[in-house]
Amino acid sequence: MGDIPTVEAVTSIADVIARMQQIESSLPAADGVACFNRMYLQVTQDVAGRLSQGFFSDPAFMEALDVRFANFYFAAIDDASGPSDQIPPAWQPLIGVRSDSRIYPIQFALAGMNTHINHDLPIALVDTCAQLATAPDAGTHHADYQKVDTLLDNAEQSIRESFESGVALQTDRDAHAVLNLIANWSINSARDVAWDTAMALWMSRHVDGVEDLLMNSLARTVAMASRCLLVAT
Repeated sequence: MGDIPTVEAVTSIADVIARMQQIESSLPAADGVACFNRMYLQVTQDVAGRLSQGFFSDPAFMEALDVRFANFYFAAIDDASGPSDQIPPAWQPLIGVRSDSRIYPIQFALAGMNTHINHDLPIALVDTCAQLATAPDAGTHHADYQKVDTLLDNAEQSIRESFESGVALQTDRDAHAVLNLIANWSINSARDVAWDTAMALWMSRHVDGVEDLLMNSLARTVAMASRCLLVAT
């Protein structure tokens, strides 16, 4: 398991990409974090390429969200160098088994996406809105949020095809079992849930105790789903 240098929180999408490239170069290809990082890097590069092309109605908001979002991942990776109980609970399943050779790369990639989208994204969305004095349902935020789904469709399809072409599925029962395991997990469905979660967090942010209950429940639920995706074959 490779060591990932820790850095300060990034402040631009260019810094996000550079940090992901640093992570990629620091880890062996089979590392579970590296498997997720490759997919995430591809999507982030696609988003960065669209920010200046008129693809998003509010590119400044989308870059701020992307940066805030990525920093949750980077913080979890930085925490991985310390005691395991310091790692955010939602990230513990992936980081805890990242060197298990019985787990396929696609399982690592999708488990990472599950954690990052279902847990980190709604929190990042609420934080970004608070920082910019706006709200999740204001302006074009939701429409721009949904535009990312197109980019994620391509990334998800690419990784699934790569997995299917990389193993002899006709004779590999374990691979078939993995395909069955992940068949019903969808990035876009996860993002729909993440938006609803963000709205719930936004509406409860000033209600004493409710936000903490939602956050704790969210972390446990996301961790449970990641453990299911990371079943060793």
